[in-house]
Amino acid sequence: MRVFVLAFATLWATPAALAQENATADPVDPVEQQLETVVVSGIQPGPGLWRVFKGDHEMWVLGTLAPLPKRMDWAADETRLVIRQSQEVLLSPTGKLGTNIGFFRGLTLLPSAMGARKNPDKQKLADLLPAELYARWRLLKRQYLGRSNRIEKRRPLLAANKLFEKALSRSGLTTKNLVEPEVRRAAKRAKVTVTVPMIEIMIEDPKQAIKDFAASELADIECFEQTLDRLETDLGTMVERANAWAVGDVQELQALPFVDQRRSCADALLNASVMQDRGLGDLRTRLANEWLTAAETALTNNTSTFAVLPIEQILKSDGYIATLRDRGYTVEPPK
Repeated sequence: MRVFVLAFATLWATPAALAQENATADPVDPVEQQLETVVVSGIQPGPGLWRVFKGDHEMWVLGTLAPLPKRMDWAADETRLVIRQSQEVLLSPTGKLGTNIGFFRGLTLLPSAMGARKNPDKQKLADLLPAELYARWRLLKRQYLGRSNRIEKRRPLLAANKLFEKALSRSGLTTKNLVEPEVRRAAKRAKVTVTVPMIEIMIEDPKQAIKDFAASELADIECFEQTLDRLETDLGTMVERANAWAVGDVQELQALPFVDQRRSCADALLNASVMQDRGLGDLRTRLANEWLTAAETALTNNTSTFAVLPIEQILKSDGYIATLRDRGYTVEPPK
């Protein structure tokens, strides 16, 4: 039986611009309209580390971000040093779903893995979307995906994700994970244990699950619209945020508004009846609890632990790090 991973914390992001489908003038490119800030490149330090501690036991936490500058090389000197001095590396939580349908990374790829790339009943996006929203989609699709209509049969969530990644690439950004591979390499070289908090869910009836998923409706119109919104209005801020992470400007990261459609896109999947019936509906809460349990165990057993988390879980008032603070740990931001 093969296993595929739900890398829950790493979905994606977006921005968008209203336009007439039948306009005669060349459409305004939202990327060119927004990207006044140059995307950084070359060797960059990344952000400093947050320190969580109680008594003589401490955890150094690196916040990850997506998207990041595509042509950036991360200078991970501080990370490698701290890992060498630590007894454990704690990565972000993931879910592991046991079935016979293969391996993938990313919750938004679940419809593809479940044989449900296309909308039920051969519907197209034009059949599912309000006219105004579909007009916005057509404009952005022409700019980033060309004139092929094959994607018109895809579920809104998958179509929006494809559009988003193409727009990011054109703006000099990438959703590729630039951090975890380097962290794993550093831990391997230093012979430090790597812990991945994991939720394991077994699907006993994978064939029926695939059939049910392919026929199910997903409440993903909100996800689709928020993705277009981000492509039209937030792309410039995404570049600024990516640059701030690259150069280690934590104050700028905290000051920039964090708009993210990923939660509504995840909810569109997790709230589907086919997911609820198979024990995936509360995955977000279970992943949080799994990571927090692993973090407190590490803080108890180790003198020093190195951890990796999405940066929103560090900065949010109700994120994982805030929860540790509420449980009596002291949290210090990077110097």
